[in-house]
Amino acid sequence: MALKIRLARGGTKKRPFYRVVIAENTAPRDGSFIEKIGTYNPMVGKDHPNRLTIQEDRVKYWLSVGARPTDRVHKFLANLNLMPAFAYNEQPIKSAPGKKRLEREAEQKAAEEASAEAAQAEEAQAEEAPEEAPAEAASAEEAPAEAAQAEEAPEEEAPAKEEK
Repeated sequence: MALKIRLARGGTKKRPFYRVVIAENTAPRDGSFIEKIGTYNPMVGKDHPNRLTIQEDRVKYWLSVGARPTDRVHKFLANLNLMPAFAYNEQPIKSAPGKKRLEREAEQKAAEEASAEAAQAEEAQAEEAPEEAPAEAASAEEAPAEAAQAEEAPEEEAPAKEEK
């Protein structure tokens, strides 16, 4: 007889309430169970004391007898320091990406690296440019004044054309 420490659902529709129970492996989820050792109410806040209530001495006893917790209950017990932390299983090889996807990702990484190198080269050129900038700055100061004069002249000519 294999025993499980698991959740049995209660409550109404859209308002779940769970009992933490010891049940046989083959028993239905909400069916018969051997002992109720706690409750779990996901509807209350995470810091609320009534969210999870567990009889720790009974959990220790059933674990010593050989009852195996489900993944969710294992997490609860790990948070109460009754068991080691829950370790997730790695993904199976079936779910690994295919060859074409790996090739596309490799090409994408290569393109990103090339663009990063180009950006670094532009930055290097930009660092060299400030040395020449003082000579250009003097001519740049004169240029806005000339540009302002050039902009004013076409405005004066434009109304003359409209009058004709």
